[in-house]
Amino acid sequence: MIRSRLFRSLPAILSILVIASCSDSGPSSLTAPAESADHRSSGALPAVPGLSGLPVDATGLELRAAWWNKKHSHQVRVSKTIDASGGIISIPETGLTVSFPAGAVAAPITITITADEDYVAYKMEPTGTRFLKDVKVTQSLAATEFGLRPLRTQLFAAYIADDREKLSGKVPVLELEPSETIFSLLQPLIPQAQVWIIRHFSRYMLASG
Repeated sequence: MIRSRLFRSLPAILSILVIASCSDSGPSSLTAPAESADHRSSGALPAVPGLSGLPVDATGLELRAAWWNKKHSHQVRVSKTIDASGGIISIPETGLTVSFPAGAVAAPITITITADEDYVAYKMEPTGTRFLKDVKVTQSLAATEFGLRPLRTQLFAAYIADDREKLSGKVPVLELEPSETIFSLLQPLIPQAQVWIIRHFSRYMLASG
């Protein structure tokens, strides 16, 4: 009797083993497909990581610099000394806030940030300064072309190596910083700010594709 039951159930057991074997040999549905050709050759923009990500190498990529919704009547510049305890530098006229955590610098350093007159871009000095911890940059969008209207394009925080580079038209950039767009809670399509992370000083701009 036991032997008879065993033989009757054997086909079912074999069919289960075959199904398991087939599923193991095929590609998993959770496996990400291989990356396509380089974004520079395809024309596609690279995905920007979240604030916990790493900068994206954007050598050869060109983006359009965002502009202020009202040109500044004078050069906007601020200087402040930041020491090992950290600190904050802000420019109320442009809506910029740069937050330095404790330990970002080992010794006091005087930092100067100059806003571009036409575009949402900043020269941060001393050029080449490297920080020991992530520095957070927050740019309010209220004074920019993106303020108070639904966002229809992806925003990027882009690093420009050449301080002499003109920002009109498409601008070549070397690096995209980890960034995130903050939206209004009451109006989910209205962007409020762009937040990004930097580890070194040079020239940065808010940009779109």
